[in-house]
Amino acid sequence: MLARLRFAPAPTGRIHVGNLRTALFNWLIAVEKSGEFLLRFDDTDADRSRSTYAEAIVRDLEWLGLTADEVFQQSTRIALYDRAADQLKASLRLYPCFETAEELERKRQRQRRRGQPPIYDRAALTLSETERAAMLASGRRPHWRFLLSDIDRPSEEIRWDDLFRGTQSIDLGSLSDPVLIREDGTYLYTLPSVVDDMDKGITQIVRGEDHVTNTAVQIVLFRALGVEPPVFGHHNLLTASSGEGLSKRTGARSVASLREAGYEPMAVATLATLIGTSSTVEPMTNMAELAAEFLPEKVSRAPARFDLSELDALNARLLHQTPFSEVADRIAEIAIGCGEPFWLAVRDNCTKLTDAASWWRVVTGPVSSLDLADDRDFLGAAATLLPDEPWDQETFGQWVKAVKATTGRGGRMLFMPLRKALTGLDHGPELAALLPLIGRSSTLDRLAGSHPR
Repeated sequence: MLARLRFAPAPTGRIHVGNLRTALFNWLIAVEKSGEFLLRFDDTDADRSRSTYAEAIVRDLEWLGLTADEVFQQSTRIALYDRAADQLKASLRLYPCFETAEELERKRQRQRRRGQPPIYDRAALTLSETERAAMLASGRRPHWRFLLSDIDRPSEEIRWDDLFRGTQSIDLGSLSDPVLIREDGTYLYTLPSVVDDMDKGITQIVRGEDHVTNTAVQIVLFRALGVEPPVFGHHNLLTASSGEGLSKRTGARSVASLREAGYEPMAVATLATLIGTSSTVEPMTNMAELAAEFLPEKVSRAPARFDLSELDALNARLLHQTPFSEVADRIAEIAIGCGEPFWLAVRDNCTKLTDAASWWRVVTGPVSSLDLADDRDFLGAAATLLPDEPWDQETFGQWVKAVKATTGRGGRMLFMPLRKALTGLDHGPELAALLPLIGRSSTLDRLAGSHPR
């Protein structure tokens, strides 16, 4: 059977790295099984869903290389949900309830005072046809609940083998019959999701562990509609470095914000996938490499913290091994005129690709003036020993050898004044690689304390 997995965000905000983790897990499992990855927009909440958010989610996923084999919206599939609801009504598994939100809350409060679990008491099932008609005549509109288990046998254990958590079980007697249809006739999440998974032939449902309690209900609902449920998997969640949960509402750690901040997509994908697993978080250069490393059994049960300092370090390590051919187009936009020698000279000093722009300014000048009054004689002597061009990466070593022999300086007393004069900084890339890029004329100007624009 062809493996089919889906990512099903609600287009009500920008997805964050926690949402991305779910998308990645689904995509990586689909790739490993030579299957298909579907993108479903759960947009039945018309008041909060926006097409602009859906478009942004597609951009975010494509930036990371997660292309979908099929994209669809729940808002275009209401007829399918209506037919499923009619089927459940005909089999008496979907029943009308007339309690208001206030009445239900009063019931729950009474149950809590009595030490009982605050679950629905199925009072609506005892209403006669006459009583139901009277409710409708009075202007009440029903919400519709799904009958989880037989009235005579409310306790029933639902078990499943979870891809991440192993054997799981939930007693239906601990759950209220869930509301599937609101008073206004709109659907809650549960029924459309199950109908879509049936219709699209989804074979594995991979999502965050916050959905575990929904799973028993959905398994029963699949079977009530005549289909055996797919395999379920519930992975651990990501939090911010503070331990605070991630939310689309706050925009914390949104994928778009990470892209705008200049992080590499593979660094984001790698950390979002491998943090909180038994795998070592190492730079991955492509999604195929990440797919080969990812296994559900490696995922921890404990929440994992997505720390920007870890992302910075991973992003830097990834750039440090990135060849010029992979960044040439992008770096040309921020360092006009640079080439491969420049990238090889500065990449080890870049946390983000945009850092290369500041090093290009160091190469092309002007550079900041530093206090080198005590070193002017030394720099003047160094200038007289500067070799003629052409220069290569051996030139700097030959030059400082001559400077050392002439001035008697060595170590930091030799190298630091040269670095400050040539770059305006006390740190940075190897001067042996920078010197040929700066050129002889500009080097002489800098040694003389002149920084022409």
